[in-house]
Amino acid sequence: MKGLIIGGEFGNILVRQKSEASLELGELLIGDTSEGKILLQVFDLLYGSQLSSQNLELISGLKLEEDEKLELMDAKLRNYVLARLKSLAFISGKNSKSAKTLPVFFSGVRELVAGDVSFLTTPPNPLLLGMLRSGSKVLDVPVSIDGRKALSHHVLIAGTTGRGKSVLMTNLLRDALDKDFCSMLVLDPHDEYFGRLSSDKIVYYTPMNPPPGGLTLKINIGQLLPRHFDGVVDWSDPQRQALNAYYQAYRDSWVSALLLEHPLKQVFHEGTLAVVKRTLMQLLRLEVEEENIVCHGVFDLHAGKSTVPDVVNALESGKTVIIDTSSFHGNVEILIGSMIASMVLERHKTYSLDEMRSRPVVSIVLEEAPRVLGKDVLEHGPNVFSTLAREGRKFNVGLVAITQLPSLIPREILANLNTKIILGIELRPERQAIIESAAQDLSSDERMIASLDKGEAVVTSNFLSFAMPIKVLYEEKKVIKVRQSFGGLKL
Repeated sequence: MKGLIIGGEFGNILVRQKSEASLELGELLIGDTSEGKILLQVFDLLYGSQLSSQNLELISGLKLEEDEKLELMDAKLRNYVLARLKSLAFISGKNSKSAKTLPVFFSGVRELVAGDVSFLTTPPNPLLLGMLRSGSKVLDVPVSIDGRKALSHHVLIAGTTGRGKSVLMTNLLRDALDKDFCSMLVLDPHDEYFGRLSSDKIVYYTPMNPPPGGLTLKINIGQLLPRHFDGVVDWSDPQRQALNAYYQAYRDSWVSALLLEHPLKQVFHEGTLAVVKRTLMQLLRLEVEEENIVCHGVFDLHAGKSTVPDVVNALESGKTVIIDTSSFHGNVEILIGSMIASMVLERHKTYSLDEMRSRPVVSIVLEEAPRVLGKDVLEHGPNVFSTLAREGRKFNVGLVAITQLPSLIPREILANLNTKIILGIELRPERQAIIESAAQDLSSDERMIASLDKGEAVVTSNFLSFAMPIKVLYEEKKVIKVRQSFGGLKL
């Protein structure tokens, strides 16, 4: 026994801690009812005493000023720790449901053991999140979620720098590699995922010096559409009209026509066209020299015609595609993601319901998600990523949004990110944004979220029976050395 229930109300049960025990924030406990067990969680700790505050102040003064050896009589009975608990679930055998009753008054609460949560069975299409955590203690109970449902309804990973977001994402990618129900597109701005993963189901693109098995990233500018720049460049209305006019007139060669200043039937101000031309040249790393376009980046006039379709085909076949965007300038990463996401969504809209059920969920991983889902960005109009957040679940296309600052994402978008994996968040406005949009009631968990250590998380989702405390699994990073051999040479 770790404590005794002495009062409180539903959602705020008061427990006196046993003197030899030690309760922690977030610890899971078991209380009894006449019909079964209730799973409880500690959300607050405070001191209690039978002595009045005036007497405590007097005694503490005597101990400090007169006699350091002074001790209270019956200290274990007179002074104690109180814990506030909330109910997570009612457990009956191997089944669980929402708790709607209180545990027996003046009954004991005990430590959770693995056998108490036998109802946490492996769901269909399991995606491993981590191990069940009780306070800082990790139980040998894996926590999985229905990956097909969770990924199609979007996932948010939120946490301060250094709390384990990258490790968690690596674990999700590693577990998804063995599954047929999902595929993932990773836009990797730090080039950190490919070296940690090894599988023939990974397709890796990098703009320079691809490793064995990797591909050089080149994209043909003929595949660019004006709408691909939504969320990438903040065009004015005349500039947007100029883009669309060139596309209507020249189709696949509209970018070249605009840069080479080919004529249009419509008349636009010279300044408008000059700004559009300069912006495209900087973003796509193109130059115009004597009526010729010179390409310096990943966008090319001739190469890369099959790159975007190849990426989409790989995703459709259940593979994970990692694109190294660490060397890109400006918003090139978002532009490439916009092109791929648009093609995936367009293709999925053509599928029948039966076709969609037979194909994997395509999940797009967005690092620093407010760049495309932030309030400031969406004030200038929607983009393909905000469209996916609102409608993607209907077409089996989901987002995995990673951020330190969830408060920058509008509330209606946060509400659509159904599964939230919350790591330690120190800033109160960020915690509040998550709590207000969570699938379960986290109103009493603010202190617990603030106290989460590295690798500790809380998962809230419609596809979990309660807000699940987990520990992210850490694995040592294996550095894969490429063997360099010179066949036929004796050195």
